[in-house]
Amino acid sequence: MSLYSKRGVSAQKEEVHAATKNLDKGLYAKAFCKIYPDALCGDDNWVNIMHADGAGTKSILAYLYWKETGDLSVWKGIAQDAIVMNLDDLLCTGIYDQLLFSSTIDRNKNVIPADVLEAIINGSQEFFDTMKTFGINITYMGGETADVGDVVRTIAVNGTMAARWPKSKVITNEKIKAEDVIVGLAGFGQANYESSYNSGLASNGLTSARHDVLHKTYGARFPESFDNSLDESVVYIGPHRMTDNIMDGERKTTIGQLLLSPTRTFAPVMKELLENHFDSIHGVIHCSGGGQTKCLKYVPENVRIIKDNLFEPPIIFKLIQEASKSDDREMYQVFNMGTRLEIYTNEKDANAIINVSKSFGVEAQVIGRVEQSEKQELIIKTKAKEIVF
Repeated sequence: MSLYSKRGVSAQKEEVHAATKNLDKGLYAKAFCKIYPDALCGDDNWVNIMHADGAGTKSILAYLYWKETGDLSVWKGIAQDAIVMNLDDLLCTGIYDQLLFSSTIDRNKNVIPADVLEAIINGSQEFFDTMKTFGINITYMGGETADVGDVVRTIAVNGTMAARWPKSKVITNEKIKAEDVIVGLAGFGQANYESSYNSGLASNGLTSARHDVLHKTYGARFPESFDNSLDESVVYIGPHRMTDNIMDGERKTTIGQLLLSPTRTFAPVMKELLENHFDSIHGVIHCSGGGQTKCLKYVPENVRIIKDNLFEPPIIFKLIQEASKSDDREMYQVFNMGTRLEIYTNEKDANAIINVSKSFGVEAQVIGRVEQSEKQELIIKTKAKEIVF
């Protein structure tokens, strides 16, 4: 059993998928989010989407960093994480504007004071204000903030995003086909709409990252930060403290800053692509839960996906792998490894998509291709090996 499983989490969410297998799949089974008929207005030419996601256990990392440094600004990043994990999922269906967002914050009032809530709420509004300058309008509809100390040890920051959109402008992934190429957009670096360098970690795999990277002393000092029923052998078993300095290339940073880089949104890039290159886009996949294997749930059953030119994983993933001693297979199943958004397109259109992304300061390149196959499979080729899923 992997360390990830021993900690009570699953990269592939097998039990969740089993529990929801009988639910309506929506209008398009391969769409990245469920797309439904227009229940709000009854127009056959429009669709409705409502999607829920959140920052996951990254909020616990923010809690540890805040307790250690006193830096409240880290909670603004958690606000962005909860929003972007919804927004960038919706981008995969072609939706980028006139969105509604409702936040859900559950906290233990005994350990999370009001100024943390204020930082999260204000951070949310700041993110919406920034997106508006790029023509991405998100209305903050409030939400639920509950004091549930009997349920939540620290804090959980989640949200729900909804939209009504023209059916003719949705992306369903049904157009993905053999001979397509895959353009990958990097989750790391500094886009021209970001205020600081991004490690690329985003908001998936943080249970693994937290326990494998951080030192045993965190468990003793902050027992509220983990499930106390876990075996001691999988709790905070790493070599680092949040404030440890590290060189990321020529940049001096800390372990905490690498772990807590706010999840990058690709919304400004995708708005430009969806408005001016819509017909070139056959499918879009957000490499979130499931990492580089996420695509297997959304591509056709009769194709082979070959990823043989992924970005070199940035330093945060190397630190996690060294600390956890995980093999490449598990790393690519759990983490995005630096390549976080995939756009499936014709080979002749790839350069135009890459150029748009780079104009926003987001690195992009052809990371692979689609081939015809009798059975669906994914092949990831690294410098060291070939991994088949």
